[in-house]
Formats: sequence, C-alpha cells, structure tokens
Amino acid sequence: MAKDSLTIRVNVDGLRPTLRALAKLPKDASNELRDASLRLSQVLAARAKADGMGDPAPQSPLVASTVKAQRDRVPVISAGGTRRLGRNKAPAYKLLFGSVFGSNSYAQFHRPHGGNSAYWFFPVVEESAAEISAAWNRAADAVIRKFSEGG
Repeated sequence: MAKDSLTIRVNVDGLRPTLRALAKLPKDASNELRDASLRLSQVLAARAKADGMGDPAPQSPLVASTVKAQRDRVPVISAGGTRRLGRNKAPAYKLLFGSVFGSNSYAQFHRPHGGNSAYWFFPVVEESAAEISAAWNRAADAVIRKFSEGG
C-alpha cells in the first residue's frame, strides 16, 4: 500500500552515537526517550498546525488540521493522510503538496509553485530544528544518565 502522508523527522545532532548508547540500556530507557520525543513532537506539530491555519491559501487550514505528532525515538511529525477534506472531499494527501508549495498547473492552490521554497510546514520545521535538537539531546542525556546509574 502506498504511503498517503508526509512524515518529517527532525534532524538531531549526535543522533547515532546517542542511539548506540541507548541500545545498551534497558528497554524502559528507550520508552522514556520515546515519551520525551513525543512531547517535543507535539510542540512542533502545534507550531506547524498554527502556521498552516494562519496561511491565506484556502487548502492550507484544511491540510493543517491533519498535522500530528508521532511517537518515535526522535521527534517526528506527519501531515496528510486519507482523511477527506473540504467541500469536494478530496483526500488530504492530494492537497498536501499544493497547499505547502503552491502550483503552476492548478489554479485551486492560489499561488505559484516557488521551487524549493515552501509557504508553510517546512519553514516551521527548519526554524525549530535547532531548538528541538537541543531539547532532545538534553532529554536523551537525562535518560542515559538515569539508566546508567541504575535508575
């Protein structure tokens, strides 16, 4: 089955060595890190959703309603999916990229395609990446410290 949503993982500095250290700890450590990552993802998802809700293109608020946090070892958010949106009940995944990037072919998106520049969603992720990465590293350090000392 095809993937109907866009999933974005925040780029985290020092991810691989941290996950290697985490692999040597009990499974509870990984679960605790997933919980911390989910909290960070929820913050990022709320920012992205608010940005989309405030976007002037008519499809953006519709698609923004599909933005959600996902539970993983690193902060992850997704948008799109098969939920039917708007008066024409189009699946969210069919509106996603037109609302984020615009379109030169479909007038319904009300804005020209801007090449690699997005109107919403990606700019919020990029602006928040350093803050989210730092917070994730602090949370991962706390989890590793807690479980290395015997909890």
